[in-house]
Amino acid sequence: MCKNGMCVFESGERERERERDWVGTEAVEPGRTESDIMSINEVYVCARPFKLIALLCVFLALCLDVVALVSPAWVTAEGYALSLWESCSHNGAAWTCTSTLTSDWQVAALVLLLSGVCVTLLSFLMALISLCRGTTRIHSRTVSVFLFTAVVLQTCALILYPIKFIEYKMLHTYHEFNWGYGLGWGATIFMLGGGILLCLRTDMYEDGMY
Repeated sequence: MCKNGMCVFESGERERERERDWVGTEAVEPGRTESDIMSINEVYVCARPFKLIALLCVFLALCLDVVALVSPAWVTAEGYALSLWESCSHNGAAWTCTSTLTSDWQVAALVLLLSGVCVTLLSFLMALISLCRGTTRIHSRTVSVFLFTAVVLQTCALILYPIKFIEYKMLHTYHEFNWGYGLGWGATIFMLGGGILLCLRTDMYEDGMY
């Protein structure tokens, strides 16, 4: 009986070993090592932060754009300040301001910037909603196209502004393009960064996990 019992025990152990071997071969695909699986898991964990960083870039671009639009200092000189909305000069006693919307090129630059801000706002809302609903892989390309469109609009405005300003020789003294103009370029750079991050193919690793 003991001998037979030992035989039964050994056969049970062999059955369990075969089951473990079978489960191991099914869990790991042929030709894929454990290091490959770990690397895929690491990339999968890092995939979503790329989208979060892109969303943060778009938000920063939107904030910088708003500040640039309301900035009173796009071009400054001694006793002079020019913004997108008005031109102010100091006559010794007080500041006198006049509207800049009577000039065609200044209106064109303002319209281009406002269009870029609207497209950026739309891109931010789309990216935020798609991230909350888990549909980032579907809408990321669309959002990136909108962001690249906003980059083109703002780049045209930021190039047009100094060219026309110098062409019309609005100031004959030393002047400089101040922080309002610089914030416009900063917003454009963040838009470009957000669009590039949204174009990264991190979704290919997510597809393999489902």
